[in-house]
Amino acid sequence: MRFGFLFKNLHKSWGLFIYQKSRFQARIILMITSVISVKILITKLLKGVFTLKSNKPMLLAESGIMLAFASILSIIEIAQLPYGGSITAFSMLPIIIIAYRRGAGWGLFSALAFSLVQMLMGLNNLSYATSTSAVVAIIFLDYIAAFTVLGLGGIFRRFFKKQAAGLTAGTIFVCILRYAIHVIVGYVVWTKISIPETNALIYSFVYNATYMVPETLVTVVAAIYFSRVLDIRGETITRAPAREKAPDLAVLFTGIAKSIFAAAMIADIALVFSKLQSGDTGEFDITNIANVNWPLVAGISIGAILLAGLFYIQAKRVPHDSTVELKGLFGNIPVVIVLAFAAAAAAFIIYNVSKGNTDTMSAIKMSVAAIAVIAAVIWLAISRRKRK
Repeated sequence: MRFGFLFKNLHKSWGLFIYQKSRFQARIILMITSVISVKILITKLLKGVFTLKSNKPMLLAESGIMLAFASILSIIEIAQLPYGGSITAFSMLPIIIIAYRRGAGWGLFSALAFSLVQMLMGLNNLSYATSTSAVVAIIFLDYIAAFTVLGLGGIFRRFFKKQAAGLTAGTIFVCILRYAIHVIVGYVVWTKISIPETNALIYSFVYNATYMVPETLVTVVAAIYFSRVLDIRGETITRAPAREKAPDLAVLFTGIAKSIFAAAMIADIALVFSKLQSGDTGEFDITNIANVNWPLVAGISIGAILLAGLFYIQAKRVPHDSTVELKGLFGNIPVVIVLAFAAAAAAFIIYNVSKGNTDTMSAIKMSVAAIAVIAAVIWLAISRRKRK
């Protein structure tokens, strides 16, 4: 957790002194930690601690590529919370893939390297600490421990025959571990400083969940679709075997179940985040979490899970030799999506024009929306023409 408003209350001279001192200490501790960690990793690697089937140069290159992918994806932020934490483009997945493919030993090695990269990229956030112990806690818990646990993402490989199931289970497991570490840091380091002392643990649970839950879901979805494309269980990476075509009715039921689940997630996020914004200042206020209608959130979530589960069960019960064909319905789904997207873009443009938003940024957003609609319509027209 990294809270932007951390030093608003540090108005006393002692507090300001600690703040300035911690910036220097954070850099010293970070450099020492990085040097020691890299030295240990190189020493262990040269001594052959990581016993693997493939040669070390190839494994090192493979890990380096995945580490680069993970670092780049961590920069692509889908959403960023105001006081630390962000939802990225499944940046944890490349490290989990290494752990699944090469085992826990090499996975932890790659994850530790990733944690050091994340720590270097978040160097400025260490200056928020108000003491040396806080700096140490942030480095070793919020960065090194939280990201190194990703190296355990392959521990379920032996328990599941299907790659997608093993990757999914591993992803959920390491995300829970990372979430628990962030919660501990939030409670231990930031209590009495940036979050209320009363119910501080609850606030830490909720705040970290606001980005870790979506991050976990994004990573799980990416892991499932990755498994449908590539098979990484062998020494050589190959294309995943083609899946057996499901009956149209089963596809329809599965699509409805996914839509229900997605709609429930969007509704829950809207209900929670609409209350976390202060009505007076417009800023994020974690204390407003008490104003969320939790019974409604729970009702929507439970209802969606039950309803989606029923449709999934119905999808599994559809006979493989079902003769029901829904080609016409499936063919019109892209049309409905494009029309809905066009309506949303038109509403966005009309809203900005009616409000007189003629500044450069608004004009750019409206232009991008219009271009996106035009591109979608052209793509739809070309795809339908090819089918004919």
